[in-house]
Amino acid sequence: MEPGIIILAAGSSTRMGQSKQLLEINGQSLLEHAASEALRVSNMVLVVLGAQYEKHHAAIVQLPVHSVENKHWKKGMGGSLKTGLSYMLSGFPMLDSVLILVCDQPFLKAELLEKIIEASKETKNSIVASAYGKTVGVPALFKRPVFQNLLLLNDKDGAKAILLELSNSVVTVNFPGGEVDLDTMEDYESFVK
Repeated sequence: MEPGIIILAAGSSTRMGQSKQLLEINGQSLLEHAASEALRVSNMVLVVLGAQYEKHHAAIVQLPVHSVENKHWKKGMGGSLKTGLSYMLSGFPMLDSVLILVCDQPFLKAELLEKIIEASKETKNSIVASAYGKTVGVPALFKRPVFQNLLLLNDKDGAKAILLELSNSVVTVNFPGGEVDLDTMEDYESFVK
């Protein structure tokens, strides 16, 4: 069974000063970019929205993705992750793995997601994460044995907390450019240049 893909896009982009989900790169919004790349590897793609729900939903309504609103998005990324995983499991109860993505990594490509999925098939490890800079992070694939850990995440924590907590279960795939995320207008302007 192909993995479900959960794209976390509920935040309000306070450091950006405007919606980063709607920033354009190569003619499409960051949100469309993440969803389009995800759809190249799975038919089960869920976008978790929150802040500016209507506006962000309108940006992806033409794509064959599911979306869910996390009404409590202000509590943190962990809450959005749990909202997404719960929604995914209610629609696809036999799901055996999920790939967690964020929408502000402009170098995200389907090829990376395919490498992560392949690594997960080749290993008995429960988690395959991306390696970039001097850290590990998302995109990261979590197999069913760690779903409960994800569902018990603190609302303020992201998937990184599980990657650190279960570091012995993590295999990594190199993600060139993974450290580039667009959090401020300076980040975006420097990326566009």
